[in-house]
Formats: sequence, structure tokens, C-alpha cells
Amino acid sequence: MSRILTRLAAVLATAGLLFSTWSAATPKQAAALDPFTGYLMAHFTGESATGQQIHLAHSEDGLRWTDLNNGGLVLRSTVGTRGVRDPALVRSPAGDRYWIIATDLCIGCGQDWNDAQNNGSRNLVVWESADLVTWSAPWLLNVAGTIPDGRNAWAPEAIWNPATGDYVLYWATKATLNGVFKHRVYHARTTNFRSITTPQVYIDRGGSQETIDTQIVEVPAGVGNHRYVRASRDDQITIEGSDSVLGPWTRLGDLAAIGLTGAQVEGPMWLRFNNRDEWTLYLDQYASGRGYLPVLTVNPSSPGSYRIPASGSYHLGGTRKRHGSILNLTAAEQNRVLARWRGTAVNRIQAYSHQDRYVRHADYDVRLDANVSPEQDAQFRLVPGLTGGAGTISFQSVNFPNHYLRHYGFDFRLDAHDGTTTFAEDASFRQVAGLANSSWVSFRSVNYPDRHIRHNNFLLRLDLISDARGRDDATFRLTS
Repeated sequence: MSRILTRLAAVLATAGLLFSTWSAATPKQAAALDPFTGYLMAHFTGESATGQQIHLAHSEDGLRWTDLNNGGLVLRSTVGTRGVRDPALVRSPAGDRYWIIATDLCIGCGQDWNDAQNNGSRNLVVWESADLVTWSAPWLLNVAGTIPDGRNAWAPEAIWNPATGDYVLYWATKATLNGVFKHRVYHARTTNFRSITTPQVYIDRGGSQETIDTQIVEVPAGVGNHRYVRASRDDQITIEGSDSVLGPWTRLGDLAAIGLTGAQVEGPMWLRFNNRDEWTLYLDQYASGRGYLPVLTVNPSSPGSYRIPASGSYHLGGTRKRHGSILNLTAAEQNRVLARWRGTAVNRIQAYSHQDRYVRHADYDVRLDANVSPEQDAQFRLVPGLTGGAGTISFQSVNFPNHYLRHYGFDFRLDAHDGTTTFAEDASFRQVAGLANSSWVSFRSVNYPDRHIRHNNFLLRLDLISDARGRDDATFRLTS
């Protein structure tokens, strides 16, 4: 009897340990959040080393967006392919923890689309935060490694499932199933985005039809006939409804009636307006390269209610918004985010040798002028250098926010950022003590460190500085 009791005590102790471990990993019970007052969008901007990183935008009304951090990246992946796309913002039910999960993919950074589809990363990239401002180092979460013949992991999303008390994480993987090799959407459960249950097929349209992008929104009681609505990109933008996150799902229709199909748009991204029961389904116009388009509805489960608003009623900011997600913000969250990422000050660049003149762009050429009109032509933001190098800066135009001062053949012009490494290097500088007056500043080139920005007959150049006149012409002051 004593031996049986000893074994029983050991079993109970082990069970207690397992229970306590599971409880510690399980998110807190959902708490009532403060009223929402704004919106935060996480997105990427395009196929470049800086574009395929985490970018943020803010909106007060859900339709007019302002780029945070002056349109520059806010988080850079240092793991996997060192590039990320398709970020999803996830808040814990208690509102005390946040995650960003993203595709581990960097097109043009040593990998092309064929490689990415057929032998890509099986991982997702994850960051964690307690305040939406300070983020952990990124880590890799292997989600497709156990899928037979799984070749990649794309377009992740996650939603809290109250029925199981954890998150349903879902993404697309290209794999062979029943003899058909294609992208399907898989799902798994997780409590912490560090480990997952065995992946299961979530969406398989049958035949050769692929499904890659999908996002779920929870709808309040009294709106439509389903608690959850799912928008997916296959050959259409397919709308489905269910009363359970894990299904079964009922096809409700698509958006072909308003001229939007899977051949034109992708990356569905839901937003529920804070002050009313109305939703926007943002769709990435990938075929035309125009970024997100909002589609409005008062009933997500009724495809016939969707409509495209007038073009002047929305604005997506200065950068192209690609496949991402939106988080409704409380006032406290919004204040923290804006305090950290709203942007840098607007500066003018005053010449030391002609102190009535300022650096300005005119027809994309760059020179010194007095009495600049319009005044925004002489206004710039000093943002982190496009190369990502510590201590480097770039000059971002105020009135053309995707344009930067860059040298080209040692002449200067204002050009749109094309995402190339060459552009990033040509547009990145180090601020040093003024060559003619140490209380002013000079700017040394990153890729030609023996050359500085200077004006010559009022035209901006990148030159070797060897005499007193050159030192005068290469010295400037930043003014408001």
C-alpha cells in the first residue's frame, strides 16, 4: 500500500507541475479595455531591404493615415532571411501583452520568388512587447517544419479563441497533399508564439486553387448571422462566416460585384471603426502596385453591402502600404505610440558662407536659395540613415516624403527611394562638427567617407574639401 501511495503522490505532483506550467503560459482572463480612440497599422512597403521590415502608420478616423517615424522602418529583423513581410499585430485578451508576427522573407536579398515558394523559410518572425513601444529581439517560430513536404510559411495571422483559451495561429504553406502541390492555409494553437500544436489544414479550396492570404474579424451580436467573418484571397476575395474560429465555415460570397477579384487585390486587412458598427476591409492592390484600398460595409457577412468609398475620402500616407494588420488603440496606447514614433522635427539647412540661403529642392535639383517658396521645398527631416548604419542620417523631404537628398555622380538631387542598396548609401551621411566652425555641422558621405556635402556656386555637391573656401561651403546649421 505504501508503494502505491508513493507512486500516486508522484503522479499527482507531476500533474500539479504540468498544470502550473500550463497556467503560467496561459494568457490572463480577458479584461475590459478602455475605449478605443485611434488606430495603428503595421505593414511593409515593398521589395527592398528597408521596405521589407516593420513600418507603422497611425490614424484617428481609420481612413486617413500618417506614417510614423517619418515613414522609416521601426523594427528590423536580424534573424532568418533578415527581411519580413505581412506583419500581424496581436493583443492579449487582457491588453497587457502584444506580438508582431511576420513572414520571414526578403525578396531581392539573395532570394527570388521561385526560391521563396519552393524552398523558403519554414519560420515566422516574432517580436513581443508589454507596451507597443519597447520590443523584444525577434525570434524564429518554426511552423511549417513538420508539415509533410512543407516548403515555406507566409502571411501569418492570429486570433484569440475563447472556446479553447489560446490563440489560433494561421498561415499559408506550399506543400503536397493528396498529390496536389500548392499553397493552403494551415492553423495551430499557441499560448506564447514560441511553441505550437501540430499544424492542421485550415483552408483548402480543392483542385489546384491556392489560398495564401486570409484574415478573420469578430462581429458583435446583432450584426449579420455569424460571429466570425473571414476574408480570403483565392481567385476571388471570398467572404465566409462561422460561429467558431475553427469552423465549420460557410461561403457567403465574394467581391466580384464591385470589381475586386483575387487577380487584382490581396492581403485582406480588417478594421472596425471605433465609434460605430461599420467596418473597412482594406485590400492591397498588388496587381497595379497602388497599395491598400478601403472597402466599407455595415455588415461584414453580407458581400452585397460592400462599397468602395470616394477617392478623396481616404488617404494612406506618404508610403505605399502593403499587406499588414490594424490594431484599435486605447488612449493610453495611442499616447505611448505617438510619443515614441510620431516623427522627427522639421529642419531647414542654413549655409554658413551665405547665411541668408538654405538648401532646397527645385524640379528635383538641389541648390541654395534665399526666400524659398514654397517653404516646404527647404524643409527636411533628419531620419535614421537608409543604410541602417549606427549614427548615420538621411535627409527626407517634407513635401515629398518618399524622396531623399542623394548624390549621383557627386551632384545632388531629390529622388524617390527605389529600395536599392546603392540609393541607401548615396542618401546616407554622418553628421560631424562643422569644418569651418565647430558649433555648426558638416555632413560626410557614407560611401565616399573622404567627401563632404558642400555648395559650389550655390549648387549642392559631394566634394573633397582641401581649402578654406571648401570648408566654409561645407558647413551648415540646422534650424527650425
